[in-house]
Amino acid sequence: MGLTADRLVERLLALPRDALAGMRCGIEKESLRVLPGGGLALTPHPTALGSALTHPHITTDFSESQLELITRPHTEIDACLAELTEIHQFVYRTLQAAGDEMLWVGSMPCGLPPDENIPIGSYGASNIARMKSVYRMGLGHRYGRRMQTISGIHYNWSLPGLDNTRYFGLIRNFRRQSFLLLTLFGASPAVCTSFVAGRDHGLELLAGNTLYLPHATSLRMGNLGYRSEAQASLAVSYNSLDSYGASLQQALTRSYPAYEAIGIRNLGGEYNQLATSLLQIENEFYGTIRPKRVIHPGERPLHALRERGVEYVEVRCMDLDPFLPVGIDAAVMRFLDLFLLHCLLADSPPDTPDEIAALGRNQQRTAARGREPGLMLERAGREVALIDWGAEIVEQCAPLAGALDAALGGGGYRDAQRAAQAALASPSSLPSARVLAAMRADFDGSYVRCTRALSKATRAHLLELPWSDEAQQRYAALAAQSLAQQRQIEAADAMPFEAYRQDYLSPRRLGLPSAAD
Repeated sequence: MGLTADRLVERLLALPRDALAGMRCGIEKESLRVLPGGGLALTPHPTALGSALTHPHITTDFSESQLELITRPHTEIDACLAELTEIHQFVYRTLQAAGDEMLWVGSMPCGLPPDENIPIGSYGASNIARMKSVYRMGLGHRYGRRMQTISGIHYNWSLPGLDNTRYFGLIRNFRRQSFLLLTLFGASPAVCTSFVAGRDHGLELLAGNTLYLPHATSLRMGNLGYRSEAQASLAVSYNSLDSYGASLQQALTRSYPAYEAIGIRNLGGEYNQLATSLLQIENEFYGTIRPKRVIHPGERPLHALRERGVEYVEVRCMDLDPFLPVGIDAAVMRFLDLFLLHCLLADSPPDTPDEIAALGRNQQRTAARGREPGLMLERAGREVALIDWGAEIVEQCAPLAGALDAALGGGGYRDAQRAAQAALASPSSLPSARVLAAMRADFDGSYVRCTRALSKATRAHLLELPWSDEAQQRYAALAAQSLAQQRQIEAADAMPFEAYRQDYLSPRRLGLPSAAD
């Protein structure tokens, strides 16, 4: 942190010759299926989309009503966006053929039914399918089902030649500076009252059934979103794979009293959750960014990391932008590339428990008050204005943008950096401010009415795009193949589920530290 521009570029150019050309990105995008009136669709995951268990590009997240669309990793941003758009086109055409459902374009959910009526994802009769559903049942018991209906975009990013040490250095700096992404791209300043019914929330009434905070950037990333008081006790260190793995291992293996009270099964013998530990499985650990590794079938994610090292990072703090057809665009993705390179190349001192706590406070301030004039954040034990710190980071990205454009061709990275600079200097142009402005101008302050209108416009736009018979046949074949694969998995199962659950959760399957360092 605090490096000169020349030194940052020097470090960029010192990367292996083919590193920048091999930079890869992929997207995982969550969206609720909703009815024309803006309520949650309670129908099962459409069979015509394929198996949520085995389809490579179309699955569900927490809820049966919550689609997750997944691209392959790409070396070109435009190709990644093209694939994401194509997946959307197939989904919209499938939904249109079956009825009048559409995808909700906001991160905060639509009008929700009572918690118990939100359907948990169902993946079939196999052991792995039951594991996925019981895990989600546990999430519902621990955090409430409404919280799990929040949707976002995960940006997966890798660079050839990076070892664990460099990836964890990147992650530490990302956590220090992710307030900038919440400010620039947060798009969830308001929510329907159904989301917080019966909860203390600290929000203000905007109009009717809409609550908000006037300077919020991302309620999704604040106290009402993916936050957990239980997990707040986890001061996870990102100083090395060993320290990260040790923190997760403790959370995955030590029983937590509040979850012991829930129990693994209810009196009728049905499963409440997978385990009574603070985390049932690794995916339950919330964070703005995760170190990741593609896993083998049946392998635990922590074992994969310890055995073979970090393969890529998963950026988890991006809201859906309701003004963009697929929730994100090339300019945003290019700025994410710049930001991640900045985090990689800048000095990254070890984190401490005090800094980890301060970063949590910074995240909450930015999520709830990021556009507030004069808002101060904590940096190295001192207070600094968010706008000044953010401007410093964006300015330092300028020479990186120039070097990237020179290495890869074109001017897209310079344009993305300038757009971020202009947006930071004009808070009213930020997505969170634009959402509030649209709600007030055309929808009497209603979050649901505004997002419903944007969702309908997005559906119309994507249905109007050209669509070939070849693409339809390709995606229909993928759907059929995934259903056949699910049936094969179910036919091959021989182990009783309880034995399968105990074996999967055994600490021995978490791997040993230091194997990949």
